[in-house]
Amino acid sequence: MKVFMLGWEFPPFISGGLGTACYGLTKAMDQLGIKIDFVLPRTVESEYSTHVELLTPGSTQAKAYLKYKGFKNVTFLAINSTLRPYETAGACRQYAGKISAGKQQIPGGSAGSTGRMDCSGDICTVVHRYAEAASNLAQGEQFDIVHAHDWMTYPAGIAVAAMSGKPLVVHVHSTEFDRSGEHVNQIIYDIEREGMHTADKVIAVSHMTRNIIIARYGVAEDKVEVVYNAVEQNDEEAILSNQTGIKKGEKIVLFLGRITMQKGPEYFLQAAKKVLEFMDNVKFVIAGAGDMMHQIIEMAVELGIGHKVLFTGFLCETDVEKAFEMADLYVMPSVSEPFGIAALEALNHDVPVLISKQSGVSEILRHVLKVDFWDTDETANKMVSVLKNPPLQMTLREHGDLEVRKLRWQYAAEKCAKIYEELTVTV
Repeated sequence: MKVFMLGWEFPPFISGGLGTACYGLTKAMDQLGIKIDFVLPRTVESEYSTHVELLTPGSTQAKAYLKYKGFKNVTFLAINSTLRPYETAGACRQYAGKISAGKQQIPGGSAGSTGRMDCSGDICTVVHRYAEAASNLAQGEQFDIVHAHDWMTYPAGIAVAAMSGKPLVVHVHSTEFDRSGEHVNQIIYDIEREGMHTADKVIAVSHMTRNIIIARYGVAEDKVEVVYNAVEQNDEEAILSNQTGIKKGEKIVLFLGRITMQKGPEYFLQAAKKVLEFMDNVKFVIAGAGDMMHQIIEMAVELGIGHKVLFTGFLCETDVEKAFEMADLYVMPSVSEPFGIAALEALNHDVPVLISKQSGVSEILRHVLKVDFWDTDETANKMVSVLKNPPLQMTLREHGDLEVRKLRWQYAAEKCAKIYEELTVTV
């Protein structure tokens, strides 16, 4: 079995959960012996990463190879494309979620107050050029199935499948309704819908996402399979809090994600204000970047809690690790979260978790606290309960750790492999 896989981000160059999911799933498939050609835009040189090497073989084909350490059955093909939903961000070389000199922003980043991306200009042209380049590249490759991740690669998946006659799987990590609510960008919606209807199979990251696909995009129920995301087991030694500069006895509540409408940062601050009415030895860390950053900073000031809120901006991987090790509680108040890998990462670092019921990951986690994103009173009550009740915190840590250990990428890879096998037999 060989898969022609299409993506637009991969560690260490990630803007959010998509890159993390692609890495975990691909690594697990590699360990199962599934051969993969993973197509990525050619966006970085080798000196920008410690575990990626860019090789340009002497051939007439317009491609290069990204060599990732630790992969045996995966070839990363870097094509000449300006599909770059990120830019260099300091020494971390991480995504900043922009393209065309910052004029457009890419999901989950966004331009404007609505949290939506403007797709009226360069980005849609780039998406279709990526599709053309991928199709040309595929003509020189042998594979059994095409797998496209998220809407920006759907046109490429359609083109490659049409050219090769191979089955197409589209993987829905997020929909335009998650990113924009009811104010969808019609162009993006149309691309998503075409991808889902053209595909032989649609993979959703949760039943919540599956329901949106069926109800909002008109896709047949028997065509949509749910494959949950997972997490890699954390084997690193804990970073001691006295190495971080945080005062002893001071509680840390962490928000980690894009500062966008979808993630609900305003609800986090509203709940924080109410927590501080009951206890003072708490600081609230908002880690991430996005179009609502200035609005949320101003909101913290207006609420009178600016001195209790720390805005870190976008964090590179090592600082994310530190943030989790420091946290007494991780809160994910998302308005519409297809999955929510960060919640698993928090559990993987023995951090108690409070998530919105409007998240896909809430379907599979039992030993976490859950609230409706809009219920800031209940959110605050649960925050205080965890921070003031060490036995509750310990119980959530212990049971959460046991639960997350069962959620491994191996199972997601095996389910995808089963879908591949069924399609190659029946299509």
